[in-house]
Amino acid sequence: MRFDPAEPRHDWTLSEVEGLFELPFMELVFEAAAVHRTWFDPSEVQLSQLLSVKTGGCAENCGYCSQSQHFDTGVKAGKLMDATTVIAAAMEAKAGGAQRFCMGAAWRDLKDRDVPKVAAMISGVKALGLETCATLGMLTRDQAQSLKDAGLDYYNHNLDTGPDYYDQVVTTRTYQDRLDTLEAVRSVGMNTCCGGIVGMGETRTDRAGLLHALATLPEHPNSLPINDLMPIPGTPLGNSEAVDPLEFVRMIAVARIVCPKTVVRLSAGREHMSRELQALCFLAGANSMFIGGKLLTTANPDKDTDAALMADLGLRPMTMGEPRQRVDLSEARHGLVGADADIA
Repeated sequence: MRFDPAEPRHDWTLSEVEGLFELPFMELVFEAAAVHRTWFDPSEVQLSQLLSVKTGGCAENCGYCSQSQHFDTGVKAGKLMDATTVIAAAMEAKAGGAQRFCMGAAWRDLKDRDVPKVAAMISGVKALGLETCATLGMLTRDQAQSLKDAGLDYYNHNLDTGPDYYDQVVTTRTYQDRLDTLEAVRSVGMNTCCGGIVGMGETRTDRAGLLHALATLPEHPNSLPINDLMPIPGTPLGNSEAVDPLEFVRMIAVARIVCPKTVVRLSAGREHMSRELQALCFLAGANSMFIGGKLLTTANPDKDTDAALMADLGLRPMTMGEPRQRVDLSEARHGLVGADADIA
């Protein structure tokens, strides 16, 4: 099993991915950290902010979601925000340190009538110098092209979980539906943002299945969010038991190994994570997090809390817009041990 391919692999087998999960914890984190250092500066973290541009009333029945019309969660359906309001929020996010601005709409799929409104948001946010991302449900190739033309850098469409567990989470669309949307995004040359959620009652095999599905796509996701379920009262998964923290770190580490050039995003769930758990996630290869006090409808750590965490861990905002150069793995591992590092 190779951890340091000259180029990322697309031929991972499910048994290989399962084998990574079974490694001794310390060995797995070490290997993931070494792989991370071959492609990224381990002290850099991309800072992203997320805005719900259309909340509630979604026709999907995703069992984790507060915005589904199938569940009584207290979230009221709202209308699509106007571009001016979204751009103002993006300006505020940038002033607060965000480098990437993500726009989410609670839709089953994007309607052609809404494309011009969304495109106006995207072009306005892009003009601020922010990296742009949107998640709007399923979309066609033509819609993907329109969004790319407006300045969209990434389209988010998560697989959520492994294919064998998927129908335990959502039944209103299929795994293939999700794969088809990702293909539409790739077909126009736009970056994909695709990951999933842990803590929905799935097994380790299901988690391996998710990462295997991502690692064997025609192109690895350019951005891979790993969410720790925020149980929402009123949803089918509202009483789910939390995943063991070290198991969550394993998920981050395996994602880093099988998708080495991908930005691995420590996404939802940080509100209930300890500082120590987050530190382990960054050590294991996570290099992005959401800032701001809210993620769509759930809580997120506040600005001061995140600033203190980054300062204590010696992390800084990611350098944007420059090509990342692979470094020699032996040097990366030497640096990981820290023999020549300045230690305070």
